[in-house]
Amino acid sequence: MSNPYSTPTSEPQSTPTFGNSTDIIGHPRGLPLLFMTELWERFSYYGMRAILILYMTKHLLITDSTASTIYGNFTGLVYLTPLIGGYISDQFWGNRRSILVGGLLMAIGQFVLFGSASMPVGQSATAVFVFGLLLLCIGNGFFKPNISTMVNQLYEVGDKRVDSAFSIFYMGINLGAFLAPLICGVLAEKVHFRWGFFAAGVGMVLGLIVFYFLKGSFLVRPDGSAIGDVPNSRSLKSDTDVSEKKSNPFPFTPLAVGTWLVIYIALWPFFHFVMEFNWLSTFIFATSIASAGLILCDFSLNSVERSRIIVIYIIAFFVLFFWAAFEQAGASLTLFADKQTDRKFGSWEMPTSWFQSFNAAFVVIFAPIFAWLWSVLGRKNAEPASPLKQAIGLAMLGLGYLWIVYGVKGIPPTAKVSMIWLTGLYLLHTFGELCLSPIGLSMVARLAPIRLGSLLMGIWFMSTAMANDFAGYLSTFYPEEGQPKSFLGMQIVTLDDFFMLFVYMSLAAAVLLLVISRFLLKMMHGIR
Repeated sequence: MSNPYSTPTSEPQSTPTFGNSTDIIGHPRGLPLLFMTELWERFSYYGMRAILILYMTKHLLITDSTASTIYGNFTGLVYLTPLIGGYISDQFWGNRRSILVGGLLMAIGQFVLFGSASMPVGQSATAVFVFGLLLLCIGNGFFKPNISTMVNQLYEVGDKRVDSAFSIFYMGINLGAFLAPLICGVLAEKVHFRWGFFAAGVGMVLGLIVFYFLKGSFLVRPDGSAIGDVPNSRSLKSDTDVSEKKSNPFPFTPLAVGTWLVIYIALWPFFHFVMEFNWLSTFIFATSIASAGLILCDFSLNSVERSRIIVIYIIAFFVLFFWAAFEQAGASLTLFADKQTDRKFGSWEMPTSWFQSFNAAFVVIFAPIFAWLWSVLGRKNAEPASPLKQAIGLAMLGLGYLWIVYGVKGIPPTAKVSMIWLTGLYLLHTFGELCLSPIGLSMVARLAPIRLGSLLMGIWFMSTAMANDFAGYLSTFYPEEGQPKSFLGMQIVTLDDFFMLFVYMSLAAAVLLLVISRFLLKMMHGIR
C-alpha cells in the first residue's frame, strides 16, 4: 500500500521481519486491534465532548463565557496528562498496562458524569461533574500516548507501511468521532443528558474489553514475544544505537533541572498577569513549555536526535494555532450552532451536537481522495513535504473561517443563518486537517528516539493541550449582545469580528511555516 501522507524518504528501506503476522489488510494483525480500541475510546471522548458545553449551559446553568473557560481548561488538561502517562509507561509500566489503567479510569469518569447529570442542579452536581472530568484527564494521560506509540511498534525501522498504518489508525479515530455525536447527542438532547454520558461510558468499556481479551494473541511478534508489555526503556528494537542502551530514568544534570525550574517559575507570572490567563491555563502553558525544554537537556541525546526533537517542537508550535481554531467546534461553534443556525427540516429540528459529526464524516469521505492525490503527486516527484502540507492545512483552516465570515456579515445577534455556512466551514476545515493531522503522529513516532517514544508522544499532545485551552480562552470572546469585547486591541462586537480572529491567526501561521519549511527538512536528517 502506497504512503498517502508523506514524501518518499531517502533512507534505505529494510525488509520487515514481522511478515508472519501480516495477515489482515496487508498489515500486522495488531493494527486492527489498536484500530478498534481507539475507535471506542474516541467514541467515548467525542460523545462526551459533543454534549459537554450544552450540559454546562443548559443543565448546570453555567454562563457561556464560564462554560467556554471550563471547556478549554478541561480539554487542555486532557492533552497535558499524556506527558506524565508517557513517562510512566516508558520507564515503569509499559504500553499495555498503561492503556488498561487509562481506559478504566476514563470509563469510570464517564459514569461519574452520568451520576452528576442524574442529580438535582446544584453545587453537589457540579462537584461530581468536576470529579468526573478529572478522572477523564488522568485516564487519557495513560491511554492516549501509548495507543499511538504501539502502532509504530508493530513495524520494524524503515518499514514503508508505517505511514499508511497511521492513516488507517486515523480512520478509526474519525469513525468513532462520527458515531459518537449521533448516538450520545440524540440521547442527551432528546432524552436526558445523563444517557449521553452513559453511552459514552459504555463505548469505553467496549474498547477495554476488545483490547484486554485480544492483546495476548494480536500484539505479538512472529516469534511469539509480546509487544508493549515492558517499558520502552528496557525493550529496544535496534542494537545499532549505543545511546539507546544507556537509558536513564532521570538523565538530567542538576544545572539543567535548576535552569528549567527557574524558567518554569518565571512563566507563571507571565501567563497569569501579562497574558491574563487563569491559574489552570497558566499551569498548562508553563508546564508544557518547561517540560519540553528540560527534555532537550537529556544528556543521552546525540546531535541528530536533539535536532529531530527540535523539529517536533517547532511543528507542535504551529499545530497549536491549528487546533486552537479547529477546536472551536466543541466551544464557540457549538454555541453558534445552537443559537444562530437554522437546524429545522420541516417540523424536525436536528440536534445541535450532530454538527460535530460533520468533520468526521468528511474525513471518511475525502481521506481516500487525498491519499490518491498524494500518491499521484508522489509518482511525479511533486508531492509536498510534510511541513509544506501542514502550511496548506493552516491556510485551508483560515479559508473555512473566511467562508463563515461572509455568511454572518451584517447578521443581527438574534438572527439565524442557513446550515450551509457551518457545513462549508467544517468541509474546508476537514481539507486542512487531512493536510496536517494524519502525518503528525507518524512524524513524531519516526523522529523520536525509541527510548523516549511515549514521552515525546506526550510532548506532542502538549501542543494540543495548549491549543485546546487556548481554544476555550478564545471562545470567551464569542460576542454577546450588549457586551462588547476586545482581544489584543481588536474590538469584537459582531460574529464576523469574532471569526476574523481565526482568519488572521491561521493565515499568518501558514505563511510563516511555509517560509521555514526547507530549514525544517534539513533538521530532520533524511526523515520526511
